[in-house]
Amino acid sequence: MPAPNYSAADYLRALQTHLPRGRVWPRDPDAQQTKFLSGFTSVFERLNAAANNLLIDAFPATAVDLLSEWESTLGLPDPCAGESPTLQGRQRQVVARLTSSGGQSIPYFTQYAETLGYAVTVTQFTPFRIGQQGMGAALGTVDWAFTWEINAPPVTVTYFSMGQSGMGEALASWGNGVLVCEMNEIKPAHTILIIANPGLLDSDFVLNQSTLS
Repeated sequence: MPAPNYSAADYLRALQTHLPRGRVWPRDPDAQQTKFLSGFTSVFERLNAAANNLLIDAFPATAVDLLSEWESTLGLPDPCAGESPTLQGRQRQVVARLTSSGGQSIPYFTQYAETLGYAVTVTQFTPFRIGQQGMGAALGTVDWAFTWEINAPPVTVTYFSMGQSGMGEALASWGNGVLVCEMNEIKPAHTILIIANPGLLDSDFVLNQSTLS
C-alpha cells in the first residue's frame, strides 16, 4: 500500500469539513477564513511529503535532510572534502565510513575507494635483495617492505546528476582530496602510503618516492 500523499487542497477541504456550519463559516475560495486556513495547509503538505520520504532520507546513501546527523555521528564533514562538498560526495563518504568493517587486503582498499567514488589499483613493493632482483632494478631501503601505492586518475570528475545532486551545485566538480585523506586514515599504521596522483602533488598527504630511496 503506497504512503498517502495529500496536497494542500486536500488538507484545506479536511479543515473546512470540521468547521461549524453557518453564514459566519464560509467555504468560498476568496473568503478570508479560507485564506487564513490556506496558510496552514501548505505546511501540512510539506510535512506529509517529508514523512513519506523519511525512510529514503534516513538511509545514508540517499539521505538529504538527515545527512548532517549521519555526518555528526561519523566525525564528518572534514577538511578533505573542501569548503563546498557535493551532496553525492558527502553521501559516499558517510556510506564508506559506516559500512567499513576494516581490513588490510588489496580488495578491501579498492572497494573502500570505489564506495567513495574512485577507481583505483594498488601496487606493492619489496626492498632490493641480491639474487631476487635483476640487474638494473631500483635500490631501496627496508622501508619498501612496508610501502604500498594507490594508483588513481589524476583527477576524478563528479558530474551533476538529477535526483542525486543538490540544488545550486556546479555541473561538475573534481578533486581527489577525499581519497587521499580517507586512505591515510585507514591505512595500517606501520605502513608508508604513496598516492600516485600527479594532480595532488602539492598535498601534504602525498609522498614522493624519492623520500624512500
